[in-house]
Amino acid sequence: MAFSAKGRTQTALAEINITPLVDVVLVLLLIFMLTAPVLQSGVIVAIPKTRSVNQLTEERMVVTIDKDQNVFLQDKPVNVNDLPTLLKSVGSGPATKRIIYLRADERVPFGAFASVMDAVKQAGITDISIVTRPIEAK
Repeated sequence: MAFSAKGRTQTALAEINITPLVDVVLVLLLIFMLTAPVLQSGVIVAIPKTRSVNQLTEERMVVTIDKDQNVFLQDKPVNVNDLPTLLKSVGSGPATKRIIYLRADERVPFGAFASVMDAVKQAGITDISIVTRPIEAK
């Protein structure tokens, strides 16, 4: 588009000001950087300490028991009686080949721990890894 003023031809300014866009992107980046660690923490559990600890290298299905004996599957609360059905429907592949990580608070009574282990085995999953943390060297 051209405008004529006193014999000269001028063109319209067609540049986009990206400064507000950069500001918004940086604010969003800052928000995601601050909230990402909170989202990964999930259910807060005081995991027991042991001497032999293997590093978790693969992403697996996680069953968690908190100090109040509430059971969570992938950070979502579930009833322990519904756990076998949920584990059968959520996982992929044969149940005998799947691995479950079991996180339990160190104050959970053994009876609650055993009932969750039994529910996982009712789903046909026999490979259960118990999550612990290493004892700090003094």
